[in-house]
Amino acid sequence: MARGWESKDVEAQVESVETSKPPTKHGQKSVEQHLREQSINDLQMSRTRITNDLASATNPHHRKSLEAALAHLDKKIAELS
Repeated sequence: MARGWESKDVEAQVESVETSKPPTKHGQKSVEQHLREQSINDLQMSRTRITNDLASATNPHHRKSLEAALAHLDKKIAELS
């Protein structure tokens, strides 16, 4: 029972902080901008992993698959940028 009270207290504190913040236009990002940046970061991390895999791949078929995946990620990153 105490956990429920604590979580409600934390929720109330978070809510009071959020409502007391004045809205700023300069530093605030929209939800769409935040999601786009997160998607770009995810794609760039995948690109790094594939680049590392490609550096150590010896099988020609595997290399071809990795190169295709790399091209696909580059295309997606360019679309989001």
